[in-house]
Amino acid sequence: MVYHVEDVMGTAVTIEITDPFPAATLAALVERTCAWLHEVDRRFSTYRDDSEIRRLDRGELSLADCSPDTRAVLDACEALRRETGGAFDARAAGRLDPSGYVKGWSVEIASARLARAGSLNHCVNAGGDVRSRGRPEPDRDWRVGIRHPWRPDRSAWVVAGTDFAVATSGTYERGLHVIEPHSGEPARALRSVTVTGPDLGLADAYATAALAMGTDGLLWLARLADSGSGYESAAITSDGHAYTSGGLPLAEDDPEREPEPAAARS
Repeated sequence: MVYHVEDVMGTAVTIEITDPFPAATLAALVERTCAWLHEVDRRFSTYRDDSEIRRLDRGELSLADCSPDTRAVLDACEALRRETGGAFDARAAGRLDPSGYVKGWSVEIASARLARAGSLNHCVNAGGDVRSRGRPEPDRDWRVGIRHPWRPDRSAWVVAGTDFAVATSGTYERGLHVIEPHSGEPARALRSVTVTGPDLGLADAYATAALAMGTDGLLWLARLADSGSGYESAAITSDGHAYTSGGLPLAEDDPEREPEPAAARS
């Protein structure tokens, strides 16, 4: 097995591969995964003046001249804008910023590439956006702690499973960075939204969209879970109330789970 931490996309990405491969094979898998994530950063970073996204936003690059990945991401963002009634909008802040989809999308692809290369047991964690496959050990599930929004040393919940994605969008680290597209004002009503499901790109976008919706996002998340889509959720409001959908894969033996915020199933 191998455990590697890479500084990329403005966060620490951990890559854990637990397949019994030779050391050289594990090193090559990690190297290819990191190369992909750095490629994504070069294309999509909103902090690099030479990224495709910044050049496209400034009108220095046409969409037709962008890479296929960039066009695919922007197509996905437009589809998500329609699906969420505008709550997810890559231009909500007044400039092109698909970050609410890109990080999850890039990790989902990284995991798929690892699987195609033969890794059936791995976990990639990009600052809390997590894609896992298989198991860390034969008789143990992957466990992902969802940070308590007021107590960074504690978890509000721990979710567990084998092949699943977990994405969290919140205001406790980056402040009021998510914009409510219809008003143009920062979204304040929800403190944290977590979405689990089969695809990390979609889970990432859904968490961002629900945060932007405010309290209306709670009903939207409940309907998403009830639709049979496979996406479950947890949310904490700014006044400390907590909600989970019925199928959220909570760890049954979570030793850190606390009565506050008091979880009330929606």
